[in-house]
Amino acid sequence: MYLARIQKHGISSSLLNRLPQDLLLPMRRDGLDPVAKLSARAAQSPVYQVPLPFGMDAWVVTGYEETKEVLGSTDGFSSDFTNLAGNAGVVAEHNPGGLGFSDPPVHTHLRRILTPEFTMRRLRRLTPRIETLIEEQLDAMEAAGAAGGPVDLVQNFALPIPSLTICELLGVPYEDRHDFQQLAMERFDLFSGATAPFGAMSESLSYFRDVVKKQRENPGDGLIGMIIRDHGDTVGDEELAGLADGVLTGGFETTASMLALGSLLLLQNPRAFERLRDDDAAAAPFVEEALRYLTVVQVAFPRFARQDIEIAGVHIPKGDLVLCSLAGGNRDASYTPDGGGFDPDRKASGHLAFGYGIHRCIGAELARMELRAAYPALVRRFPQLRLAVRPEDLDFRKLSIVYGVDSLPVHLR
Repeated sequence: MYLARIQKHGISSSLLNRLPQDLLLPMRRDGLDPVAKLSARAAQSPVYQVPLPFGMDAWVVTGYEETKEVLGSTDGFSSDFTNLAGNAGVVAEHNPGGLGFSDPPVHTHLRRILTPEFTMRRLRRLTPRIETLIEEQLDAMEAAGAAGGPVDLVQNFALPIPSLTICELLGVPYEDRHDFQQLAMERFDLFSGATAPFGAMSESLSYFRDVVKKQRENPGDGLIGMIIRDHGDTVGDEELAGLADGVLTGGFETTASMLALGSLLLLQNPRAFERLRDDDAAAAPFVEEALRYLTVVQVAFPRFARQDIEIAGVHIPKGDLVLCSLAGGNRDASYTPDGGGFDPDRKASGHLAFGYGIHRCIGAELARMELRAAYPALVRRFPQLRLAVRPEDLDFRKLSIVYGVDSLPVHLR
């Protein structure tokens, strides 16, 4: 094994006591819905201030148009990781590199390298493999449920499909996938402690440095090998390791959470379940509405005001942190006047589930491919699928940037 497991110790009470509860609101939920208090704050103003104990103020943005304004402005806001250095125990050495924590021209350069690998033309080569992976996991689920007991849909369906897809995309050994699952999940789990996610980044970056070094000598058929063949030494080892690591993290846990929570959504909505089972054309609109409604990436990467700036009539001083609630934006009354509940008939165009602007998720089409294939395959293989526990007994994550459920016990028949 290349990667050591990160042990969970629980977020310290001292840190929780230091973090204002209003800052944590966008990362709290009541089942599949944002907590009511977030909606109440949003009703007062789509932008609200939260004083921080780290020598700066934060601003939480919950409005749909306001979120687009912040995320779409590279002149007004910075995503550079160095803005975090020195705050809450974060040091410059924690910088994961990659797209999420960079500004132009660095971001432009990195995105130009990755974009050709995420066009539909390039991604279509993965379609047969994705379909095979899904069928293999459904076979494994069927075997696991043969005795009539419950099967955990998270462990047997939601986690393996994106994990193996990303391994296929990148060209990394499958035997490392379990450790990668642990590391990717640690990045977004605030219960691991303030800096544990950065430790997970360090572990996986170390692994990818080794992969890049080996593929310099013998490039594989995956994304890493393709970039090496197309760009040679113009892309350094550290830069390429950061890109590969970002693809793993961005494409694994987000899709795994969508597969699990989207399946739960289907189990709670028989009409959507039946439509998806019976109609091939139902997959795409269901996926878009599920992406909007669930918004598993609850907040965007933090932004920092480059200068004094005004959003929704609110003055934000230069240097302050701005946190955009993607879930709040996707439930905003200006975007979903009906309250934002799940509606299988909704045409959910323009949602913020993949972010917005130059940092919009580069792997959005790959995620859609996986979801559009996996949900119909699941309900058609197991048309009598049902929850094995009461919905209120499910263990949802708390204070996690990427929302999810730890297990989803189901009966297959």
